[in-house]
Amino acid sequence: MRIMLTLDQIRAFVAVAEELHFGRAADRLRMTQPPLSRHIQKLERSVGVTLLERDNRRVVLTDAGRAFLDDARRMLSLVDTAGDRARRIASGAAGTVRLGFTAVSAISMLGALLRRLSERLPEIDVILHERVTAGQVDGLLRGELDLGLARPPFDIATLDSRVVFREPLCAVVPAGHRLAELGRPLAPDDFDGLPVVSYNPIQSRYFHELTVRFLTNAHPRIEQQVHQILTAVLLVAAGRGVALAPASARSLGVDGVSFCDLVRGGGDPLDDGGGSGEPVELHVIWDRTSTNPALGRVLELLPDLGP
Repeated sequence: MRIMLTLDQIRAFVAVAEELHFGRAADRLRMTQPPLSRHIQKLERSVGVTLLERDNRRVVLTDAGRAFLDDARRMLSLVDTAGDRARRIASGAAGTVRLGFTAVSAISMLGALLRRLSERLPEIDVILHERVTAGQVDGLLRGELDLGLARPPFDIATLDSRVVFREPLCAVVPAGHRLAELGRPLAPDDFDGLPVVSYNPIQSRYFHELTVRFLTNAHPRIEQQVHQILTAVLLVAAGRGVALAPASARSLGVDGVSFCDLVRGGGDPLDDGGGSGEPVELHVIWDRTSTNPALGRVLELLPDLGP
């Protein structure tokens, strides 16, 4: 059986149930008693049970009426708040943001970002997706993600990006390695002849290019190319070579490795200006055609480190 209820019927019932008097309920609703009585009658026919026992002297809730009253109040409360929630979602103060991130970006920034969102925008739900940069770009283009924390480059016309975090590049060497005993920042020449765990030039293009740029005048032996920072660090721990990684990789907590500073923070050794000393950039990326209002509010809370 299909039940057809209206808000006018629900409001009429709640008023009568709380007043237990049709006259007072009609005054409360600013209406006369005949249409109020018709609302109650139609409601009872729709529900299929008697909700109110009434005669000339009194009005009493039935057991079914008492149970229905609780649900009726919840329905009215939902209706009262639904409009406000819709307005908050439209303004971006509430809603959902699907956020992509890489494993190392989680170390450097994700925790702080989630805490800030929880404090400043508590009604925005953040759904997390761990993906490499290429997977994040694909997710943004497919509408599966709203925002990403990823590494450049982003050669997609519809994507916007900005830098939100910078850090130095450093060397990862096996514990006890001679490079760890030098007590100074390492230069490219220090890697001459050493086996190096590098990065895949397609799947991990960004860290591949950073490694090649720093070691451009050195003559290391590329032993292995991997996709992930963690994999590179684990291979170093296993004695398969040395690697370059962002400074935040220190927080991965891998045993059997040491982290060493690099000259100029691992920036381009041919840059006479010395660079910033923080060549590793983390970008926030998003689709500029997105219609999600919450996205703009989240972007407002992210730092903008400029060019």
